[in-house]
This record gives sequence, structure tokens and C-alpha cells, in this order.
Amino acid sequence: MSIRRGDNVLVIAGKDKGKTGRVDRQMTDNHRIVVEGVNMITRHVKARPGVRQSGRIQQEAPIHVSNVMLICNKCSKPTRPHITTLETGNRVRSCPKCQEVIDDARQ
Repeated sequence: MSIRRGDNVLVIAGKDKGKTGRVDRQMTDNHRIVVEGVNMITRHVKARPGVRQSGRIQQEAPIHVSNVMLICNKCSKPTRPHITTLETGNRVRSCPKCQEVIDDARQ
């Protein structure tokens, strides 16, 4: 997956189209991510004595990674990151619009 935890993303499809947020969690086995403030759902929870009160809780639900685009840190535009190889042999994510290195990719 080219989108990781801590990245700023723009939602490009679904009910929250146009919203931006930071990636909270990744679920790599089913290609989903949780974005702060996006895809909010209401859960009805039972009371657990000493732990929590009963009621309705607003929380973020996972969204498929294909429905978001990474926002470049330098040019602040949504982009699909390219994987480029540096002279040292390291693979990094880069913005194809401004050629800025986003961060190091996993080896």
C-alpha cells in the first residue's frame, strides 16, 4: 500500500468526498484505512460496570484505500505517489508533480 499511517489524504469517492484527514490506522489484509473525521458511524454500546457508560458513540469506520489520494507535503496537491530508487539504492515515495521525496519506503 502506498498510503501509510500519519499521511494526509483527500477522500475522492463516497459520502465524504472532498474531506481531508490524517490516516490513523492501516488494515493491510483487506486494503482499508481509518482516516480521522471521515466515514463517521454511530455505534450503540452496552454499559460495562466500571469501564464505560451505555449510549451512542461516534467513531470512524474503515474506508478502502482506493477511495483516497495522498496529499503532497510540499505542493499540497493530491497525488498518486511514485516509487523511485535513489543513488544509494533506497526506494522512496515521491510526488510526480513536484518531484519531492515524500518519505522512505519500506525495504
